[in-house]
Amino acid sequence: MFDYIIVGAGSAGCVLANRLSADPSVRVLLLEAGPADRHPFIHMPAGLAKLVTRRDINWDYSTDPEPALQGRRLWWPRGRVLGGSSSINAMCYVRGHPRDYDDWAAAGAHGWAWDDVLPWFRHSECNTRGADALHGADGPLHVSDLRHANPLSHVFIEAAAQAGIPRNDDFNGRLQEGAGLYQVTQKNGARCSSAVAYLHPVRDRRNLVVRTGAQASRITFERGRATGVAYVQGGRAFHELAAREVLLCGGAINSPHLLMLSGIGPAAMLRRHGIRVLHDAPGVGANLQDHLDICTLHACRQRITYDRASDARIAFDYYLRGRRGAGTSNVAEAGAFVRSALAIDERPDVQLHFVPAQLDDHGRNRLPGDGYTIHACWLRPASRGHIELASASAGDAPRIRANYLSDPDGADLRGMLECARIARGILLQPAFAPFRAGPVIPARDDLDDAGLEAFIRAKAESVYHPVGTCRMGSDDASVVDPQLCVHGVDGLRVVDASVMPRLPGGNTNAPTIMIAERAAAFVLQGAAEPPALVTHAV
Repeated sequence: MFDYIIVGAGSAGCVLANRLSADPSVRVLLLEAGPADRHPFIHMPAGLAKLVTRRDINWDYSTDPEPALQGRRLWWPRGRVLGGSSSINAMCYVRGHPRDYDDWAAAGAHGWAWDDVLPWFRHSECNTRGADALHGADGPLHVSDLRHANPLSHVFIEAAAQAGIPRNDDFNGRLQEGAGLYQVTQKNGARCSSAVAYLHPVRDRRNLVVRTGAQASRITFERGRATGVAYVQGGRAFHELAAREVLLCGGAINSPHLLMLSGIGPAAMLRRHGIRVLHDAPGVGANLQDHLDICTLHACRQRITYDRASDARIAFDYYLRGRRGAGTSNVAEAGAFVRSALAIDERPDVQLHFVPAQLDDHGRNRLPGDGYTIHACWLRPASRGHIELASASAGDAPRIRANYLSDPDGADLRGMLECARIARGILLQPAFAPFRAGPVIPARDDLDDAGLEAFIRAKAESVYHPVGTCRMGSDDASVVDPQLCVHGVDGLRVVDASVMPRLPGGNTNAPTIMIAERAAAFVLQGAAEPPALVTHAV
């Protein structure tokens, strides 16, 4: 029997595996449906461009047809490998705005305001710039400046300044607003996923067992308490017992899915699929939020983009030159946080990622020639979707109804129009004049609002930030309490992005790791302050 079973070795699960197994008297089992993170493109940062087609390390989800987006099914890649999505993402280290967390606390996630979470961000972080009041330098997660940036990324920052957006060299500093190069989760020019940061250093602990290729099918219960996890590995069924707790770290899609398969969820849905109801929890799968994103592409008259870069040459240079050159690029090198004309407070409401290449359909559609792309996403969407069962089988993907642009007053559409306008305005600045060879997507630079709306409905995609489907709170509709314990049962917590009450204003990987750091302390000792880091083998 294990003391703790962790389901999912992603951004949160690897943190828990490290922290809980630091006590040699505790036995920990970590289950991961995907394989080990051995593929070299995972660890070479620029290799992420090649990971989009690797279905062996990707859950490869798609939404149901989206009514507001011409009935399109939007692709939702999620990591199915040690490290989870932190093994396939663009490595941007972004926490969001401090007021985002104050909003969490005000919404019932008591103890999760900015002053509460900042120590845990610092505890997880090893920033190469050193420690200060906002940053840590002793944590497992290495955060670095980019070793390599394409010249066009600096052109983007100059163009943003010409458009009135101030320069900012630290989006996690005193102010979030501005344009600059992203800091990235990299160590010595290689990806620093949650697996690299937290799991690999402790794999030799005798009290930690890691099983890959192990897909959980349900959580088991006895008299209302979680007692173990049933899973399938190599075509065989297994059931392991947990003496203390089961910790569910599957993410915003898989965590509610497994809860529902285990009898915790909307009762009517569970009964419809023949699942015995253990606890009627309508909030499971609800409150789904994601950042919708629109890409604006221009052709480049100079051959300095990554469009024609030889993958073999990049990899050769990267490994031969000691992790240098373009192989260390996260591709989305520069970006900005902008207050649009719709901003209602001091927080930026638009985030930009600049890519010195033509990026269409998540990079799956390769366009001829050279170009550059601005991703623009609306940071605080009002639309809400949900996850629901497709069947009672764990092998069948759940249905994802994101419901983009469905808010009744149209605020999200107005926000997306602002995103498109801001991106277009930057691309037309003088800094881009020596490189600009004309618009690619959309094909015209002079679209009116109706044209921009049609463009958004035809081309907007996810920027991969789903959260909220096991919402943390203190009300009856929440799924977990502020200590992340699932309401209605004992011995079960959810620890991942699904517990976020609202989307933070930025990328979601750093906040997920912070949540897991706090959760580990809740499990071990109810600590209010971060404990000392332990990484030694036992």
